[in-house]
Amino acid sequence: MIDRQPAVQGPFAGLVTALAASSYYTKRGILVVLDTLVLAFALWLAATLRLESWWPVLWERYAWLLAAVPLLSVPVFIRLGLYRAVIRYASLDALGVVSKATLASFFILVALLLISGAEAFPRSVPLLYGALAFLAVGGSRLAFRILYARLATRRGAGRRVLIYGAGSSGAQVWHAMQLSAEFVPVCFVDDDRNLQGRRIAEGRIYPPAQIPELLDRYRVDLVLLAMPSAPRKRIREILSGLEPLPVEVKTLPHLDVLVGKDIGLGHIQDIQIEDLLGRDPVPPRMDLIRSCIAGKSVLVTGAGGSIGSELCRQVAAEGPARLLLFERSELALYTIEAELRGRYGTSLEMVPILGSVRRQRRLRAVFEAFRVDTVYHAAAYKHVPLVEYNPIEGVQNNLFGTLATAQTALETGVETFVLISTDKAVRPTNVMGATKRMAELICQALAAEGGGRTRFTMVRFGNVLGSSGSVVPLFREQIRRGGPVTVTHPEVVRYFMTIPEAVQLVLQAGAMGQGGDVFVLEMGEPVRIIDLARKMIRLCGLTVREEGRPDGDIAIELTGLRPGEKLYEELLVGDNVIGTDHPMIMRAEERSLPWQELGQLLGRLDGACREFDQEQVRAILQAAVDGYTPQCGIMDPVWLAGWRRALAAASEPPAVAH
Repeated sequence: MIDRQPAVQGPFAGLVTALAASSYYTKRGILVVLDTLVLAFALWLAATLRLESWWPVLWERYAWLLAAVPLLSVPVFIRLGLYRAVIRYASLDALGVVSKATLASFFILVALLLISGAEAFPRSVPLLYGALAFLAVGGSRLAFRILYARLATRRGAGRRVLIYGAGSSGAQVWHAMQLSAEFVPVCFVDDDRNLQGRRIAEGRIYPPAQIPELLDRYRVDLVLLAMPSAPRKRIREILSGLEPLPVEVKTLPHLDVLVGKDIGLGHIQDIQIEDLLGRDPVPPRMDLIRSCIAGKSVLVTGAGGSIGSELCRQVAAEGPARLLLFERSELALYTIEAELRGRYGTSLEMVPILGSVRRQRRLRAVFEAFRVDTVYHAAAYKHVPLVEYNPIEGVQNNLFGTLATAQTALETGVETFVLISTDKAVRPTNVMGATKRMAELICQALAAEGGGRTRFTMVRFGNVLGSSGSVVPLFREQIRRGGPVTVTHPEVVRYFMTIPEAVQLVLQAGAMGQGGDVFVLEMGEPVRIIDLARKMIRLCGLTVREEGRPDGDIAIELTGLRPGEKLYEELLVGDNVIGTDHPMIMRAEERSLPWQELGQLLGRLDGACREFDQEQVRAILQAAVDGYTPQCGIMDPVWLAGWRRALAAASEPPAVAH
């Protein structure tokens, strides 16, 4: 059973409860009356202590002061804003207002004595009165705050919380929860042995080994990780220990998000996928990042996407002469421009440009007008099943969009062109991956053809956490709805990296290229998607419904591989990879095609797209891309026949009405 302190009882507890539940004007009136009585009592007590008598003789002449001083002081209290504060949230800051108010009351007493000519009145009484008034008025506020917090805790309606971390963040959250009806803090856990056995407020600090026992003893509903400055490695270790336990886990954001802010209940959030899979980032080499950005005219295509928007954020922070946001979606462009405008105002020259990377004349006009120095090409269709069912659009955007952008960069003298690629370009089983590998081949061929006028660099990495279409928000939403959580195959594994880390490495790799380089980012260990689903379910305090546990909360449903999906992704076509002077970036040595041969393939591919010949499109991609093996059964014959009928109907001349 939980160790309980005696509940607050008696008439004063009833007064606190009534005061908390009453209206603003009622609370204000009660406090005015209370302060009037408190000031009169403080003045009487000051004289009693000084003259060592319960009713000194001087009150026969000066008893009117017991009424005059409070009545004149309360209007001053109102003027100073003493009654505007919410007493249940009163803090040490409120004592500053109390000190001003009681000092004013002291001067009122002195003035009344001087006006009335009270030479016989002891001079030490006003001084004692000032001190006692401060203690009484300020103490009443703090007493109300403490008693209200205890009453809220004893009501027990909130979720019972164990706080992991007894540092300053944990202490702030504890005090905030004491004033909340939603949470009831019950104890702390901390790794520091010097803290174990001690208390913060009413909360005892225990060692982590006792967590399973504490969950039962305190009937804990929620474990809150209050360790915003802890390394991600340590957070992962803690989560691994908490995962098997039947309790929900939430956390505070990392310290870089909280910097300069008071920690409150609004910062409590679900466990972020970065906490489960992320790693502590390697400090960036700022010389590499700034070499292609600082003082340059920088253009980002796909500026409103997951990767493109983060590229814009990090580029903007490094002092470009000009930042061009090139995006086809009006909403996405508006969103990222509004964010950056709010952050940088007029200190950053920023140009939002609506346009498609497939329109080469539009690109040329932009590149020439703004004298672009650096291009980060992030515009692409990336959702594998959608591109698989729309291969022509995928080829046009991912492949020919890259061709138009890269050729324009070469022709207009752009210094650096960085292509954002993907691990799905390696031995692809889908159109999306094949188009991205073709985009790499285009940049490699143009690098060889251009004679070094433009440095073409390709950066290849795996899945990024939190991007649109990511499995993580999908799982979270499915868990919120009560399941099932859908996984395509029990053996599917993926690499994961946070978007900020991936973009930071892209900026560094882009500056390392000599021309035609394919860089591969070190993605860490691959993750089984079904294991990720299980972790997310358990850390929500729920159980997995599976064989041996039919009464579990959330089921995991296997749906089968989607069109073009692989069981696992690779980052290299071959084994030829060499390190660089950056521990997280490798250089891949892979086969490229000469521009003459590639140009012929592109011509055939363009013709097949114009004819809407999807089989021919796949055949050409298969001939051009090493290891491209389209999965059988991807194109449903009925679905494909429907496309052909629609195409035939569109090519027939319209009927003439008679």
